[in-house]
Amino acid sequence: MKYYDYVIVGAGIVGLTIARELFSREPEAKILMLEKELEVGRHGSGRNSGVLHSGIYYPEGSLKARMCASGAKLMADYCDANKLPIVRLGKVILPVRDNHGPQLELLFQRAVANGAKVEIIDQRQLHELEPSARSVIGKALYVPETAVVDPGTIVKHISSELQNMGIDIVFDTQINDVDVERATLNTNHGEFRYGWLFNSAGQYADKVANAFDVGKCYTLLPFKGIYYRLSSASKVVCNRLIYPLPDLNVPFLGVHYTKKIDGQVYLGPTALPALGREHYQRLEGINLVEGTSILFRLGQQYFFNKQGFREFSHIEALRFFKSKFAEAGRLLTPGLSDEDLLPCNKVGIRAQLLDLKKHELVMDFVVENGENSTHVLNAISPAFTSSMSFAKYIVDQKVN
Repeated sequence: MKYYDYVIVGAGIVGLTIARELFSREPEAKILMLEKELEVGRHGSGRNSGVLHSGIYYPEGSLKARMCASGAKLMADYCDANKLPIVRLGKVILPVRDNHGPQLELLFQRAVANGAKVEIIDQRQLHELEPSARSVIGKALYVPETAVVDPGTIVKHISSELQNMGIDIVFDTQINDVDVERATLNTNHGEFRYGWLFNSAGQYADKVANAFDVGKCYTLLPFKGIYYRLSSASKVVCNRLIYPLPDLNVPFLGVHYTKKIDGQVYLGPTALPALGREHYQRLEGINLVEGTSILFRLGQQYFFNKQGFREFSHIEALRFFKSKFAEAGRLLTPGLSDEDLLPCNKVGIRAQLLDLKKHELVMDFVVENGENSTHVLNAISPAFTSSMSFAKYIVDQKVN
């Protein structure tokens, strides 16, 4: 049986940056990462949009607000220092309803409080930036420093960097049993003892936490994000990122334009219920037992209607149809046609934490301690952006 000072479950971006932070503080510590897949980046981290968010959506004082802007800078600096792809495109955020004026002002104030660079622009300025875009109230938010990166390249680079530091990463690993009292994990690769464990298992974080008697009042609900690619023949111009002003009661930003490192433009995502934590395509990844539980939880949310869930679910259900998806795109760029949207294989799963007592989707990051362990229960967007600053916070939660 091998002993490690630290064991990290999950080698996504949060787990990788936790390992990096631990090494920077304790370079002599023995650190082990356990990953169930054959490589890094197979799920949330590798399927991330690649947008380095600026921190303008989040209430002042929340963990997201505290971590996002500083995390974006750290990630951008890391890309620059290691010559990894990064393009500073900027982003516009558009009101799509006549009553969005107060919400626009609220987002502006949040941005200022959270340290993001942002300005309110008029329709003329918007047209100069994005000639195809429209604001229904003649004003928009412009976030000039928003950047896009290649998530897959970043997670692979950090993983290689950590292995060169002497950190062990064991792939294709399943945890069979946890002995909390003995601080021991039983896996298909043998037993490992640990001084402290960090759970950053992403889509399975709640299940790992439950083995430590942590997070029993939460469960993860998976939502599937489907995208379309903008045809190169489209007359719609997209110079940067184009987002709608979001409904701040739900943790989803709505259908928006994302321009990737290679110049390709995608519209999405949806937020459709997934019938499994890895239900990416058609029947692939459907789990009948878990799918039944997910549908039951969604039914509860529909009944209680917290956070406007009923209206939200009606809107998202219709976006399964291409014509309704295109309608969402036309709120941003009226010239978009249904034919401009091309099918693509880009799809992701958002592992959204649900509070079972409050019957509410949890809007902020959640980190809780257990016996000799720290559990990252809600590492949703902007976790990729925030990861390097978030890792500092997570490691600080360890009880010495």
